[in-house]
Amino acid sequence: MQGNICETCANLGYDEEDEETYCAVDMDEDEAVRFYTSPGNECPFYRNNDEYAVVRRQM
Repeated sequence: MQGNICETCANLGYDEEDEETYCAVDMDEDEAVRFYTSPGNECPFYRNNDEYAVVRRQM
């Protein structure tokens, strides 16, 4: 997948006050530390926001 994987994630939120995007997953402190210190590029909270992905797969 090219580009930033967060751009296609259903958990991506936008804060209008700060005009910044953020991860909208409700993590506890341990999960947040594990998430931000993990060396890999795989996000355990990634959910594809493409509602047509299933339809394309069926074709």
